[in-house]
Amino acid sequence: MPKPAQQYRNRVLAALPKAEIARLKPHLHPVTLKLRMPLLDGKRPTYAYFPEDGLASVVLPMKHGSSVEVGVIGRDGMVGLPYLLGGDRMPGKTYIQVSGSGFRIDAKRLKKEFERPGELRRHLNKYLLANLVQSAQNAACNRKHNIEQRLARWLLTCHDRLQSDHMALQQGFLAQMLGTPRTTVTLAAVMLRKAGLIEYSRGILVIKNRPRLERAACECHGIVYDEFQRLGLL
Repeated sequence: MPKPAQQYRNRVLAALPKAEIARLKPHLHPVTLKLRMPLLDGKRPTYAYFPEDGLASVVLPMKHGSSVEVGVIGRDGMVGLPYLLGGDRMPGKTYIQVSGSGFRIDAKRLKKEFERPGELRRHLNKYLLANLVQSAQNAACNRKHNIEQRLARWLLTCHDRLQSDHMALQQGFLAQMLGTPRTTVTLAAVMLRKAGLIEYSRGILVIKNRPRLERAACECHGIVYDEFQRLGLL
């Protein structure tokens, strides 16, 4: 197998051999991913995105006005995968929850490259498989585990992709992501803080003790993390 070029932080782009990244490079345009920037809005996408820093959330809105996060995308993957698989649009929205940077590419151009046999298709198929595992595990987690375990699991998921102990997160946003009242998330965050696992001040959350945070989380984080590691995405 050709040796991949290692000039990208995005795990999919970094894994591509030189010949494939050379075809993509003229169409990859650097983009600043600002907080709350919409990437997908339920319509046919114009662009796909490969984050290098920051996080994007896949969110499903409910009829009564609330919403819940069903996916997190960072340097492990890309935004726009459903379009490559033949879906012109999907319910829900994807927007930036932690600002960063990455690359934007015309969705039609990327689909053309994806349909060619090669490493791009193989790595994006692995990313799809990992996300199916994550979605299934999250559904079980939301049904079976308490809010403190779920909050710890979600913070670890973000930490895996950001690779930074500091995260700019509002408590109202945490409640929206976990699909639970803000007061409930606040109590869970206080418990984690009192245990010395996190610090939280003025919208900045700091992971203080990752090993203990892993023990505070349910088994769901470890199952999903191991799968992403096995597939070379984290």
